[in-house]
Amino acid sequence: MSDIELWALIFTVLTFSLYIGIAFRTRVKDTEGFYVAGHGVPAAANGAAIAADWMSAASFISMAGLISFLGFDGAIYLLGWTGGYVLLALLLAPYLRKFGKYTVPDFVGDRYSESARAVAVVAAVFVSFTYVAGQMAGVGIVFSRFIGVTITTGVIIGMCVVVIYAVLGGMKGITWTQVAQYSVLIIAYLIPAWAIAARLTDVPVPQISFGEIATTLDQLQTDFGLSSYTEPFTNRPMQDVFFVALALMIGTAGLPHIIVRFYTTPSVRAARYSAGWALLFIALLYTTAPAVAVFSKTNLLEDVANQPWSERPDWIRNWEATGLMGFEDANGNGLVDSITSNPETAPGELVVSPDIMVLANPEIAGLPAPVVGLVAAGGLAAALSTASGLLLVIGSAIGHDLYYKRFRPEATEKQRLAAGRIAIGGAVLVAGYFGVNPPGFVAQVVAFAFGLAAASFFPIIVLGIFWKKTNAVGAVSGLVTGLTLTALYMYMTLYGGMEPWFGISPEGIGAIGAIINFAVTITVSNLTAPPSDDIQLLIEEVRHPRLGGEAVRLPDSERVTSGPS
Repeated sequence: MSDIELWALIFTVLTFSLYIGIAFRTRVKDTEGFYVAGHGVPAAANGAAIAADWMSAASFISMAGLISFLGFDGAIYLLGWTGGYVLLALLLAPYLRKFGKYTVPDFVGDRYSESARAVAVVAAVFVSFTYVAGQMAGVGIVFSRFIGVTITTGVIIGMCVVVIYAVLGGMKGITWTQVAQYSVLIIAYLIPAWAIAARLTDVPVPQISFGEIATTLDQLQTDFGLSSYTEPFTNRPMQDVFFVALALMIGTAGLPHIIVRFYTTPSVRAARYSAGWALLFIALLYTTAPAVAVFSKTNLLEDVANQPWSERPDWIRNWEATGLMGFEDANGNGLVDSITSNPETAPGELVVSPDIMVLANPEIAGLPAPVVGLVAAGGLAAALSTASGLLLVIGSAIGHDLYYKRFRPEATEKQRLAAGRIAIGGAVLVAGYFGVNPPGFVAQVVAFAFGLAAASFFPIIVLGIFWKKTNAVGAVSGLVTGLTLTALYMYMTLYGGMEPWFGISPEGIGAIGAIINFAVTITVSNLTAPPSDDIQLLIEEVRHPRLGGEAVRLPDSERVTSGPS
């Protein structure tokens, strides 16, 4: 075992032991604790949990790698994901907390109808499985390189750990585990970035040294025959940059596993504050990611560009063994004459997966083995934190919204809790399969999930809060139309051989799906009967989140009132 594998194993065992220990300390015995942590999570802790839940393996492992190859165009991930959080904080978080239920299908069911709830359950499961595939793939990548096991074995280990704390503690256990995981991942991300910044520029602040290294990288890329790193729209057309950023933005505000986190706070005020804390915690990583992208691409080009492949550094030989980096000498001169991250769209001799750039960055820069091991633990923390949140969404959609709300309303508390736990266990098995057989890069798969969320949940939640005339027929029509068209476009462009329309990639089509969803929902709602007076009174209550307690839907014979403050 190498020093890197030893330190990675040490940090992995320590952090996994911490997560499992938290799970045993926070195990729950009732559905309120299992699904919404008893509405008792403090704002700052919820902000850290949201940050860990949302940033995921895509942010930690893959985002900087994609930016390193996309250059200026890679800013879509920064703009889309962070901009979406502003939308979520302003448009949805306080109102959904005022609503005071357990899940997104809960809101859809009470706001629209039970049929709409069933459709929302299907959509939530579909979106969540798409997202969790990227997380489990990230787990497998980290284990295969740093622990010395296969990707399949790594995914199985990750499945076992996440099922322990998700099943035992539910949302309560997941929340406090995510607080710990955020601490691990942000330390693991920042320490190498600071160290590399100091080594390259003598300024140990990545956000400051970024500009100097970007100028150097522009020259390196030009000398190597690539476009300037900072030149816009060289890797994606302008319209695609716009639509991908928009899809990621509104997709963020429609993700079920993020929305449900605002149900866990003690009050509407705490929900607002937790959104602010989350933005702060997220900014620590997101303002560092562009610098990490520039550092890693600069180091990569300096090591291999126009260099003999036979003299490649050890870190490349290590990553070759994972299958995520490979070289084919097209002209037989033995030199690395071209580099690509996607040989299908941009042929090149050296093929480098974007998923390795952050994980390999400490090795590329020659940092000590403990730092490399810490980065491995951080990558696992990022992947597992989001995977657990997604699995809870799937479990709650099946156990709470389907089993209890639709089929067994007479179920006891014990039966409802068992149903949620069984659903999570089954979801873990499916997630593991997709982790071993992902449909794309980690960040790419996650971008698909954001597009699906944008085309399905965002329009009907926004309209459900701000337009009282939105009815069940309109909401179901819009959700089904937006989700179906978006998923079909993704499938046909990825696997059906269809060329993207107007240059819009599968990651960007979610924005179009959302526009179609809005249009269909509004049109159908205007052509059909408006919601009942009871539902319209409910929405009036939800739209004034400062007035006190949770909004309550009562029978038609009674009026809607506020709950206790």
